[in-house]
Amino acid sequence: MSKQEFKAESKKLLDMMINSIYTHKEIFLREIISNASDAIDKLYYKELSEQKTGLTRDNFKITIAIDKEAGKLTVSDNGIGMSREELENNLGTIAKSGSFDFKNENEAKEDIDIIGQFGVGFYSAFMVSDHVEVITKKYGSEEAYSWVSEGADGYTIESAEKDGHGTDIILHIKEDTEEEKYSDYLEQYHISSLIKKYSDYITYPIQMDFEMRKPVEKAEDAPEDAEPEFETVIETRTLNSMVPIWKKNKADLTDEDYNSYYKEKFYDFTDPVCHIHTRVEGQITYDALMYVPSRAPYDYMSKDFKRGLALYTNGVMIMEKCEDLLPEYFNFVTGVVDSADLSLNISRELLQHDRQLKLIAKNIEKKISSELIKLQENDRDKYMEFFKTFGVQLKFGIYNSYGMNKDKLQDLLIYSSSADDEKYVTFKEYVSRMPEGQEHIYYACGETADKIKALPQAEAAKAKGYEVLYMTDNVDEFTLQMMNEYDGKTFMNINASEFDLSTEEEKEAIKKENEEAKIILDVMKETLGDKVNDVRFTNTLANYPVCLTNEGDLSIEMEKTLNAMPLGEKVKADLVLEINASHDVAAKLKSLESDETKLKEYTEVLYDLAKIISGLSIDDPARLSELVCKMM
Repeated sequence: MSKQEFKAESKKLLDMMINSIYTHKEIFLREIISNASDAIDKLYYKELSEQKTGLTRDNFKITIAIDKEAGKLTVSDNGIGMSREELENNLGTIAKSGSFDFKNENEAKEDIDIIGQFGVGFYSAFMVSDHVEVITKKYGSEEAYSWVSEGADGYTIESAEKDGHGTDIILHIKEDTEEEKYSDYLEQYHISSLIKKYSDYITYPIQMDFEMRKPVEKAEDAPEDAEPEFETVIETRTLNSMVPIWKKNKADLTDEDYNSYYKEKFYDFTDPVCHIHTRVEGQITYDALMYVPSRAPYDYMSKDFKRGLALYTNGVMIMEKCEDLLPEYFNFVTGVVDSADLSLNISRELLQHDRQLKLIAKNIEKKISSELIKLQENDRDKYMEFFKTFGVQLKFGIYNSYGMNKDKLQDLLIYSSSADDEKYVTFKEYVSRMPEGQEHIYYACGETADKIKALPQAEAAKAKGYEVLYMTDNVDEFTLQMMNEYDGKTFMNINASEFDLSTEEEKEAIKKENEEAKIILDVMKETLGDKVNDVRFTNTLANYPVCLTNEGDLSIEMEKTLNAMPLGEKVKADLVLEINASHDVAAKLKSLESDETKLKEYTEVLYDLAKIISGLSIDDPARLSELVCKMM
């Protein structure tokens, strides 16, 4: 039979499709298997509607065969098959989708789940093969036909021989080039991995024969030292799972089922902190199964890490990592979303409309938040396991958005506190037990909770009966600045000069003392120069002799954090040297009013001691040692 030309400007369209539409050549197998599934669906639906075929779901399968010597890969199905006219319409016209027509004709009916939409998936075969044969027989027909093409030049259709109904797609795989190793598509392990990756949840078994060497049982009279004999046997294996776990009823699944799936699919050897299994129906219908890992992925802090959930439609994987489904601050969540309602582009690799995706993403974000809150309330130990690994990410979610995501994330934050540093507390819990009249949420920052507890201001707050939150992550204070307040209560750093728990009488008394000691304090300020903004006496230090506080928005801890970054320009907090007016050191300083030299030396020592208490490094340890020895 003479060769026929494709319709619909086939040469340009086929060339564009092969070279431009698909990102990865390996997608061809997904497309062909999806077409085979569609063909079976059509016949299965025919039985459901007419009940004349006598076929059940167990009768159907998709078969993969590899012939390395001939360089052929064959995908076969026992679906509805095609007549000669259907071959002409479906394969002779690029972008004509028989599946799409079938779906439209039966859109009001249930129990129909057709994957194909665009009619171009079949032609992806030409990305990896230079010669494609299709042998097909329509269910109920005695005639079989062969469709053969080598690409855009056209195709031939002629009568053929075929046992049973269905379709065989025979790909003659291209020779290897420097750019592409096409022979990989003739390796069973590679084909198996592609099926597992893209078509694991096709609802019919995808089978392939494997040659196995099996030991032959020894004869009774065989010598003990006789060499073992082997025979080659054929083992048929089903390569796909068929029913995804997220499509199963939650009541039928155990934690072990969820955890086993997680470890197998996401290559982790530890159980996740929790799983989130949900089905949503409404404006858009989807199933989702998500996991919160108990440990960060090995590449979590690298530029190679990619967030996102695997995106499926009708059990066929469309994207391995769909970033749009997860906000950055939930980037640690992994899992899958499966929806039949997505509008895909012609390659089924991208979405045509982001409105659908945004709706799913919004729902998923709320679901993750609510499940984490539930975990926090019901299993604090498990929540702490999660928070110690990924809590910083939540804090950055508030900081990086300039506080726009505060309402979404603030109740997920949790800190140790002076109430019980072994137990962590949320802002909600802190506010619920604030004494009447307390206007601020008090906190302090430092390298560890123990170092924060040792701060003079922490001791003073505790003496007054106020709870202090201990913040040990570098991002903590930046996060609080973006939050500004929680439930109407503003945040107060106890290391700030504004932190003052004195009564009005005490404030008046210390003000008077500073005025009387103006000469001494001026000398001390002059001695320290621009190292501090001010030097003053205070009555807020309990038993400590001296401390450094900050004025303005830049705290001591923020200064340390910013200066540790490779930004070039260094920053400096506006510091105040505060001296305990009730301590012996204050009396000593007052006694040195007439000895300016000694007063300056004591000032240097006190400043260095205050820096040490605050966790800052001193500028000249040798000078401090010299002065201390001189005083001794």
